[in-house]
Amino acid sequence: MIRWWVSALKLTELLVSSLVHLLYGLYIFSTALAGDLSQAMNEWFSKPNVNVAVKEETRETTSSSITKTTSVDDLPPIVLVHGIFGFGKGRLGGLSYFAGAEKKDERILVPDLGSLTSTYDRACELFYYLKGGQVDYGEEHSMAYGHSQFGRIYEQGHYPEWDEDHPIHFVGHSAGAQVVRVLQQMLADKAFKGYDNTSDKWVLSITSLSGAFNGATRTYIDGMQPEDWRNMKPLCLLQFCRLGTIIYDWLDIHWLKAYYNFGLDHFNMSWKKMGIFGLIDCLLGNTGPFASGDWILPDLTIQGSMQLNCHLQTFPDTFYFSYATKCTKRIFGITVPSGIFGIHPFIFVRVLQMSQWRHSPDVLPPYKGYRDEDWQDNDGALNTISMTHPRIPVEHPSHFVGHDSECQSLQPGIWYYKILEGDHILFIMNRDRAGVQFDMIYDSIFERCRKYAYRKSRQILPNEIHQ
Repeated sequence: MIRWWVSALKLTELLVSSLVHLLYGLYIFSTALAGDLSQAMNEWFSKPNVNVAVKEETRETTSSSITKTTSVDDLPPIVLVHGIFGFGKGRLGGLSYFAGAEKKDERILVPDLGSLTSTYDRACELFYYLKGGQVDYGEEHSMAYGHSQFGRIYEQGHYPEWDEDHPIHFVGHSAGAQVVRVLQQMLADKAFKGYDNTSDKWVLSITSLSGAFNGATRTYIDGMQPEDWRNMKPLCLLQFCRLGTIIYDWLDIHWLKAYYNFGLDHFNMSWKKMGIFGLIDCLLGNTGPFASGDWILPDLTIQGSMQLNCHLQTFPDTFYFSYATKCTKRIFGITVPSGIFGIHPFIFVRVLQMSQWRHSPDVLPPYKGYRDEDWQDNDGALNTISMTHPRIPVEHPSHFVGHDSECQSLQPGIWYYKILEGDHILFIMNRDRAGVQFDMIYDSIFERCRKYAYRKSRQILPNEIHQ
């Protein structure tokens, strides 16, 4: 009887969780659509005044652009890399994943990468987004995971001059932070065919916002198997996600995929290519990214992150900074959510579940020295211990920043990290939730990037000269 009630409770939680995630996704989609329709209507009704405004604006901007190009274009760009289920510029209409933070600096790029593709595939996409050309996932990797070797074509790279003399700053949110680390390692390993001069020095700095460096226990809550981290449980939230994604890609509705895309086109799951029998095979789990394990969730398990970290270095000429987030606290030795109103309703239940997570005693722990209590502080998506710096299987050099004054003279090759009170989506999508803190965080990130604009420049801010 007790087992029946426990099973019924789990099933109810699964259905409610699935409904909440679906409604939140529809809310984001409808918000973007409503914003686009509103903008289109405004442009339509104000059409007669457009030509006049353009003429006046061009007179003002042509003179100012001459002075700006000499200074702004010389600065290294800052690339904002989104996380899982995220999107870049050009997707979801005028909606901004980074809540408009890209408008704070004139040299910011926001690439649109696969929202569910693996960390490796996303790193490949990011490289060709910047350099230009057709995305090459590599012959060996493509054959191993059963997808096309080549992907999207970028006729013109967004920063084709990118090299050691023209390095880039990267800011990654969530899974986006690990994507940048993989990209830097691939640059160091000269992994891109036809580019023999790449090196880790192409990356000036990496800033992580709630970055997924060491995996997350939420992956197991959502359905990944702790004992077999590449596969999902038969009945779980991720299975619903899998089915929805396959059908979405199979339908291949052009205008819909242009609006939002999971980035799995190189798996050729369209009805035009696989037909009805291919769809059935894919739904049964025999083919596709979810069968091969070449998607983002296995990389976000603790074991998957360990496997990635085994090959990723912290390089001596790159600056590293990390913002870890948490919305939990300890009361009488028990970790609980830090509040009700400060945590987004979408992830409140996950905060509670992650704070009470216990690794099954029947399953081998993910790594030697693992302790449940180390992984209880979280932000509803990732564990705080995972966000500070790469630490498993080998801990990388790091320094906890207790006060901003410690950031005045950063040294390359060390992960400087701060722990902030907030949930996983505090600094994305909706800037009003974070309030003043939103501006403080992004202003400090971009100011730090501009401070280290060039490796050989002295590490002093202009306003420090008068102190």
